[in-house]
Parts: sequence; C-alpha cells; structure tokens
Amino acid sequence: MPNLCLSEISELSEHVGEALGHSRWIQIDQARIDAFAEATGDRQWIHVDPARAREESPFGGTIAHGYLTLAVVPSLLDELIEVKECSRVVNYGIDKMRLKEAVRSGSRIRIHAQIINVRLFGGGDARVTFKVKWEIEGSERPACLAEAVLIYYR
Repeated sequence: MPNLCLSEISELSEHVGEALGHSRWIQIDQARIDAFAEATGDRQWIHVDPARAREESPFGGTIAHGYLTLAVVPSLLDELIEVKECSRVVNYGIDKMRLKEAVRSGSRIRIHAQIINVRLFGGGDARVTFKVKWEIEGSERPACLAEAVLIYYR
C-alpha cells in the first residue's frame, strides 16, 4: 500500500512540500545491469565486463548505468503515491539531475521522494514535480539527486 493514497488528481496540490517517505530496497545486480545494457545497446565494459572492471575500474567492479538508476523511479514512486482517479502517469522529464555516487553491482538502492510542485490543468490533469533522492544501502552519499516531473492524466 502506497504511503499516500489519493482519490483524485486535484488532491495532489494539498500535499506540496510533503515528504512521501522511502520505497523498498531493490537489488541492482549484474543480471539487471546486463539486461539494461542489452536493451539500450550501452555495453561499455565498466558495466558489463566484471573481470576487466575488477582490474581497471576505480570502483573495483562493474557499476550500473546512470540511466538505469533513473529508470527505476516510476516503479519505486508507485510504492509511495497512488491516485485512484487517474488513467495514466507519463514521465515528462528530469530536472536538476546529478549522479553523485556510482551504484556498484550487487548494491541495493531505494528512493526518497517529496512533492515540490503541482500544476493543475483544465480537464483535471496535473504536472507534478517530485524531489527524489536515490539512497545506496550502506553509503552516506546518495547515488543521485533529481527532480522527476510526471503528468497525471484524469
């Protein structure tokens, strides 16, 4: 059950500034990294060659693609917020994104999110901006900081 359950899109405005808590931890293992590399065609050795990465990488092994880190936001955000009278949610973009720390293969990450802006449109739709922080288990530095912008359609 999401931390914030709303009936209608218009209710989002009432929660600007509200922290939504954090998602569950998810494993970023080599299989997930390899699948992402295959899907995107980004097969750079630092992501997909564990032996070479152990020898040559400053991280001591393979790391997740930055875009893989970003790509988990929609599924993890679904754990934090639900709007029942909503037909679909579409990614609109990422603002002020910074990759702060590499996500090493085998790490677990989760997100923390806060609603920072809601713009309601005629017809009942809304553009919602979330401040998102990706946490790496056991690390003081976040993996990423960004503002995720989504459009909620009635």
